[in-house]
Amino acid sequence: MTALRVAVLASGSGTNLQAILDNVHGRDGIEVVGVLSDRRDSHALERAAKAGVEAAAFDLRPGQPGEAFPGDRRARDSAMAAWLVEREVGLVVLAGYMQVLDPLFLDHFPHAVINVHPSLLPAFPGLDAIGQAVAYGVRVFGVTVHFVDEGVDSGPVILQRSIELASPRSSEHVHDLLRPIEHELLTDVVKLIAAGRVSFDPSFPRRVVITAPA
Repeated sequence: MTALRVAVLASGSGTNLQAILDNVHGRDGIEVVGVLSDRRDSHALERAAKAGVEAAAFDLRPGQPGEAFPGDRRARDSAMAAWLVEREVGLVVLAGYMQVLDPLFLDHFPHAVINVHPSLLPAFPGLDAIGQAVAYGVRVFGVTVHFVDEGVDSGPVILQRSIELASPRSSEHVHDLLRPIEHELLTDVVKLIAAGRVSFDPSFPRRVVITAPA
């Protein structure tokens, strides 16, 4: 089995990154070889360091030390892609990464960038998906792992899982319930891709096919 070299992009605390490090890193031919963040103060960078994984920040915010691309998202994303290509990354995982990637970045990793989103897409894409769902009054919430395209949470769905909540107390309450589902679903997809079990239906280009284990 050819090893799958994985990179994780994260903006915040990095709990999904930690799930990947705890459950798939160094197993079944899966190796996390890099962690990138758009924030120098992201806790995800600390998690990577503790796991011995190389990490870097590509922060566009004004006044950041070592600023290399002041306000230029395309230049930042190009530099990130080059950093990952240099490390021969085969799968990019967006794990709470709060930026839309430039198409130039995606061109380097065709059908090899995935994202976890806290809603049952195509419902409630974009920021504050849980808040949107709570405000709408839905009774069924969930998590989606999908391939990333040039839109916002619009790529082909790989896996989804739902929970029914008759009376959610708050967005925070729902998020607490969805977080373990995010961790499990995301790591499951990484393992499926590493095992070569994820492909596309040639008759329906947006339909992802998951084959049974050999």
